[in-house]
Formats: sequence, C-alpha cells, structure tokens
Amino acid sequence: MSELKSYVVWDASTRWFHWINALCVIGLAFVGFVILHASDLDVSNAGKATLKTIHVWIGYLFVLNLLWRIVWAFLGNRYAKWRSILPGGKGYFQALRSYAAAFIAGHPEQYVGHNPAGRLGIGVLFLLITILAITGLVLAGTDLFYPPLGHWIAQWVAAPDVAPGSLRPYAPEMYDVAAYESMRAYRNPFAMVHLYSFYVLVVVVVLHVVSVVITELREGGNIISAMFTGRKTISGRPVDEGRSNDG
Repeated sequence: MSELKSYVVWDASTRWFHWINALCVIGLAFVGFVILHASDLDVSNAGKATLKTIHVWIGYLFVLNLLWRIVWAFLGNRYAKWRSILPGGKGYFQALRSYAAAFIAGHPEQYVGHNPAGRLGIGVLFLLITILAITGLVLAGTDLFYPPLGHWIAQWVAAPDVAPGSLRPYAPEMYDVAAYESMRAYRNPFAMVHLYSFYVLVVVVVLHVVSVVITELREGGNIISAMFTGRKTISGRPVDEGRSNDG
C-alpha cells in the first residue's frame, strides 16, 4: 500500500478567489434570472433598476476578485501560477494524452495541482468569466450609467437640456431619442454575448463540479477539501511533485 503524503497546494489567495467567485456567480445568476424574467414577474421599472443595481455591485466584486486572481497568477505559489493553471506550454499535450490514457485504463496519474484535463477546464472557465466581466461592465454603463463607461454613455444619450450626470435608468424623458436608440444598438451585441456566455458558464460549471467529484473518487487526493484547507493528501508519487511540497 502506498504511503500517504500531505502536500501544500492552494494558498490562501487562491482559495479565497475560488469561493468568492463561486458565491458571486451564484448571486449574479439568481439576480440575473429575475431581471431576465422581470416582465413575467410583473416587476416595476423601479424594481428592475434596483435589481440591476444589486447585479452590478455583485459584478464589481466579481471583477475585482478576477483582477486579483490575475495578479496572483504572477505572485502566488507554483500551483497558483499561469503555467500551472492554464493549458499549454512545453509537453502539455503529451501530458494530457498520458493522463487520459491512464485514467481510462483505471490507474489515473495523480497531481498535486491541476491535472492536464483540469487545466483545460480552468482555461475555459477563465475565458468565460473574463468575457462576462468585460461585457458586464459595458452593460453597467448602458443600463445604469455606472463606471467605468457610464460617464461617456450618459453624455452620449442625454437630451440637450439634461445634465448627463443626472440621468436615471428608465427615464426616457431625459434621453435624446435618436442617441438612445443608437446606444441600444451598440449595447445589443454585448448583451447577447453576456447572456449566452453565462449559459455556457452554467454548463461548464456543472461539468467542473462533476469532474471534480469523479476525479476525487477515482484518484483520491481530497480535491474538494483541499480548496478549504489548502492541502492534498496523496498516495504514491504525484506527477508534478516538486521541491515546494512539504509532508
């Protein structure tokens, strides 16, 4: 029987990012669903504005958390860095083939950090949440005149006798009709990308959770609890074992 060994893997910043991101996605999904079906739920314009405000403020936390994770991918431990969390790099595809073959054969390779298939999934997740963050910031400006683009959007659509800084959502009497229609045409592609990227994200998140559970059952390594404790307990020698582990 192989000896169990404990490895430090996820540092505190990585764990905080993961759980803050998860909570933000859940909150944004719930509020976004209500906004999407506001007409069916007979929500007033004032209610819609409140819901969008809540959505945007959760979105700001979501964006700040993502920005910190991007920075931490340069500063964190070896398992938090870009080369360990995104697919690609020297030998990646060979490692992916080796991992897949071993997994199918019933004797999966163990990794302290993300395995090659996990890195592929993390890459897709990062791409989706980056798209959602960028498009969400655009929508915050077009819907509520919030930063970072709200100032310019307000100047664009304000009626000649209305101060841009005083604009309110759902107040058509304050808008120049032609400019507002032009702005909405500009907004539409961002709204569509935002919506469908979220649908894809939901599917990918479900696949991510299922994959984590299956991987833990097949490989061990307490993957789920490691995102709370920062440590994995592994039998045998991990493929990516390095000098920065401690047991």
